[in-house]
Amino acid sequence: MMNDATLRKIDLNLLLAFSVLMQERNVSRAAERLLLGQPGLSAALRRLREALDDELFVRVGRGLQPTPRALSIAPAIEDALSGIERAIRPQAEFDPASWHGEFRIGMCDNLESAFFGPLAARLLQLSPGARLIGIASEKRDAARRLDEGVFDFSVSVHDEPASWHIRAPLFNQASICIYDDAQLKLKAPLSLDGLADAAHVTVSFEGNASTSIDIALSRTGHRRRVVATVPRFSALPTALRAMPAIAIVPESIGRCMAQLHGLTICEPPLPLPVDPVTMLYRRVDQADGRARWFRRLFLDVAGEALVASGCRVAISRAAA
Repeated sequence: MMNDATLRKIDLNLLLAFSVLMQERNVSRAAERLLLGQPGLSAALRRLREALDDELFVRVGRGLQPTPRALSIAPAIEDALSGIERAIRPQAEFDPASWHGEFRIGMCDNLESAFFGPLAARLLQLSPGARLIGIASEKRDAARRLDEGVFDFSVSVHDEPASWHIRAPLFNQASICIYDDAQLKLKAPLSLDGLADAAHVTVSFEGNASTSIDIALSRTGHRRRVVATVPRFSALPTALRAMPAIAIVPESIGRCMAQLHGLTICEPPLPLPVDPVTMLYRRVDQADGRARWFRRLFLDVAGEALVASGCRVAISRAAA
């Protein structure tokens, strides 16, 4: 059996030289194909002969005749070189029109309301054999579920990523006030006192009423009166249509709700924190053709959806 020291003497260049010599049976023609001078090819052949302890090729007239050892190892070397070529060959461009399978995206519900419908519609046009699966996702479990293969990528406000993940910025999401003006009569522009005096409905998956909005209000000496907390944004429009109350929500879903449910939106009367919405995906998927196409599709659709709704922010292309 060949020892490790012998194997270390044999590199890819030597195997390639052997393969070309087997095909050409002529040093000059083989050197020309390899873009080597004859001395360089002769030196490579000498190293291979020493490593394998066999002549490999003997001169017969103007050509070379492979030895029995060379003939016996040639098929395995050709298979190995072919395998390497297949492995490093550029991937074929992903063709969404002919692809059949699932695309899976993780989103919190406010972003889902703004982007999922337009994304599903565009995917149906471009990849009719595909199916879009939306997965409810919170930032606290997005990284774990990404590693488990639950979705291709997550769109949310993500924490600092692990080294094997990529967190790409999408847009900074501002807040906006929303209410039903048939229920709640407010004077424009909305004042701090008017905001604080109104009844508020908040959204919290865990039932927490206090948020960064309350911290911002407290710095101005005001405090809002929360009368109800719903677990998902989808429950908010019916609550606002049923009572004289106001909500402060991310701009993307606020504008979407206003269009769908006939609600009124207005700017908050104080600066509020913005949330950096990002895309989280696995580093190993960075160059994958299918995954890259899906990420780009989402960027296109989300950017168009933000513009159509009147949002003041634009999508970053960094995630592409």
